[in-house]
Amino acid sequence: MTTQALALTRPGRRLGPMAAALLKQFPARQPASRWPATEQSREQVLTRLLAPPFVLDVPGSQARRKAGLGKILCWLEQCPGRTWQDRWLVSGGDAAGNVAWRGLMRQWLERNGLAYATPTNDFSALGAGILPLISGEVIRPSMSWLLTPGTVQILTTEMARGRDPQGFAALVDVCRRDPANVQTKDGALRRIATIMAAKGGMVGDITAGDCVEMLELLQGMDGPATSGYFYQLLQTVGVFPADAPATVRAVSGQAEGQISVEQMIDRYQIACRPVRDLLVDYLRERQIVVDYVSLRELAFGLGKLFWKDLEDHHPGIDSLRLTPEVAAAWKQRIAMKTLRSTNDAGETVETRVPRATLGLNYLAMVRAFYLDLAQWAIDDPVRWGVWAARCPIREEEMSRKKYRAGRKSRIDQRTRERLPVLPTLTRTVDAEHKLAAERLAAARATEPGCKFTVAGQRLRRSATAKPTARIWVDDPDTGKRVDLMLAEHRAFWSWAVVEVLRHTGIRVEELTELSHHSLVQYRLPGTGELIPLLHIAPSKADAERLLVIDPELADVLSAIISRIRNQGSAVPLVVSYDGHERLWNPPMPLLFQRQVGVENRPIPSNGVRELLNDALARTGLTDASGNPLSFSPHDFRRLFITDAIMNGMPPHIAQLVVGHRDINTTIGYKAVYPEEVINGHRAFIVRRRATRPSEEYRTPTDEEWEEFLGHFQRRRVALGDCGRAYGTSCVHEHSCLRCSLLRPDPVQRQRILEVRDNLLDRVAEAKQEGWLGEIEGLKVSLAGAEQKLAQLDQRSRRATTVNLGLPTFGDIAGRIVTAAKPSR
Repeated sequence: MTTQALALTRPGRRLGPMAAALLKQFPARQPASRWPATEQSREQVLTRLLAPPFVLDVPGSQARRKAGLGKILCWLEQCPGRTWQDRWLVSGGDAAGNVAWRGLMRQWLERNGLAYATPTNDFSALGAGILPLISGEVIRPSMSWLLTPGTVQILTTEMARGRDPQGFAALVDVCRRDPANVQTKDGALRRIATIMAAKGGMVGDITAGDCVEMLELLQGMDGPATSGYFYQLLQTVGVFPADAPATVRAVSGQAEGQISVEQMIDRYQIACRPVRDLLVDYLRERQIVVDYVSLRELAFGLGKLFWKDLEDHHPGIDSLRLTPEVAAAWKQRIAMKTLRSTNDAGETVETRVPRATLGLNYLAMVRAFYLDLAQWAIDDPVRWGVWAARCPIREEEMSRKKYRAGRKSRIDQRTRERLPVLPTLTRTVDAEHKLAAERLAAARATEPGCKFTVAGQRLRRSATAKPTARIWVDDPDTGKRVDLMLAEHRAFWSWAVVEVLRHTGIRVEELTELSHHSLVQYRLPGTGELIPLLHIAPSKADAERLLVIDPELADVLSAIISRIRNQGSAVPLVVSYDGHERLWNPPMPLLFQRQVGVENRPIPSNGVRELLNDALARTGLTDASGNPLSFSPHDFRRLFITDAIMNGMPPHIAQLVVGHRDINTTIGYKAVYPEEVINGHRAFIVRRRATRPSEEYRTPTDEEWEEFLGHFQRRRVALGDCGRAYGTSCVHEHSCLRCSLLRPDPVQRQRILEVRDNLLDRVAEAKQEGWLGEIEGLKVSLAGAEQKLAQLDQRSRRATTVNLGLPTFGDIAGRIVTAAKPSR
């Protein structure tokens, strides 16, 4: 089936940019109408297809095949055409599909008196008779006919026996070494047999374009039919040339690839054609100086969030000159975004929430758009002058001070929550990694159906009906079945991710780009010592750097390389997809890779995040609100910087290690701890004292010490203790009940109650006698007594006491008396 025919059979589905490019480079084979086998006579066809290797071992099955083959040839002979393929197409059997064609033939057989009494017998005979016609290349049904429901499941066996035994033997040998499940392998072999049946030839004649056609056709069908495992098999046995795509993901068209600026803008269906053309021209100008990621974001901001939003709320708008009311309404809308979620009833619920930056990023895009047009209008007024307009966004609206302050506070709190629990996470992933490896080793040494014990847990190796490379175990207590190979795989890579991130502080993109080539060494000129280094490829900052590999990191990298090496002791080359630039990278020996089927694939950024979440779920850690604690890959970068600076690494060195352009960015990543503030303040006091005259910090004499101690002894009063400072006089003239520095003694509570009652009587007496001047002073004393009683009540209600770790009297006495005495 040609690409054009394929597009017609499935309207609305188009080849992706990458798949279309592949079809140009590796075109699919076009349907043919003539080849030697289809031009043979009836006698030649019967002689060939009723002889080995097309003969079945069971006599009854072979008799049914012979009868069905003869009926099909009789049916096709009455159709016009020079070849059997022509007659097959004219008969309508191919267009009817793989189920309905038997009904057409049954009607013809009944009209000609050749039908069996039971329709089922005819259908069975026709199904058996069509197989040798296909495997013997007498006819070539279309792919859509072969893929429709009702396809004979033994097509693979027929093609392997009658068409290409050696080719299928090589495919089966690869499948035997692959741990994929039997259903996946059988489905892949059936896809290969389908391509051979529709296109002709052997396994080695299949092209990458044939596979693209197959995958595009499968995408329009229901069910899990879009697996590209068959391409992996063909790639592994060396069917495709060296320049063919190394991964099925490039063939399947799942990756969008880079699109033009016209396609970026046209996705938003802008009604005003002049503005649409303006945006296209503007993006084309900006395309020269920005990367593809920024260009896509700019197209979304200007095309979708700016102009399309204006058209939705102001139909017919065609000018960039916005009124203040229109601009203000748009700014309010841009500050919010819509989140969609599914409730318990399965309904989609939309919620409007503020954007993280209140839309400042998109405001900046629109402001730059207006300012660029104004500047370009000066240089080229014919082209840009008509669009120059006053910018609706003022400079003061772009302030990020409040947002940055809030963001810094949130990030610092996040870092302070995660740095203390990092050792717990490290111990957990290490223990899970070792335990998973121990379980897998014990299960491999155990026969299926037998029990074994690991770390006190009794397990039973599962006995499967069909042989499989996977190792399953059952928990006799819970009945839960676990794939130990998958569990060990996830435990190992979770451990590797955590260890590499915490030892290096690299970005997640840099982690996924680490390769065997990243390990380099440097020899010190003076001593000749070899220093292992980790080369970090340019990523966000577009600058490469080298990190020293410590012994712990060296052990982790060694374990990774030992794991991914193939039988030839070489790290496999894998093809990765750059999701930002939408490009396929050349094959590289990446360190973070895993085997999927017979293909080695890199672990993407999303896979790294899933591994982290899986590791955290096993730790049971929670945040301040009691929810499960989450770690992002970038959290390890902040933890690395904070820990490094707190342990003495200069900030400018930390900046070079982590690859920041600005040292302020590095300082912003570093969280501030209260302990640092206290220690820093104490260090400041020490430094300040060091600059003061030494006489002020001399050792006190015995007389000064006795005088100082006497001060504290003389502070004892009837109602409690006086808290006034050493060397100061009483400002309340010893009216202790009124003094806020009096700390009442709980033992004297009854005395204070008596004083209060006495004051109440005296106030009543003063009112009765008319001593108005006396009442004012009595009320002040009465308020002091009430306050002291309230203090005692509050102290008595405290259930427990908290030790604040304050210095003892002996520690501070010498300092106080020395500081209070004037220097001599």
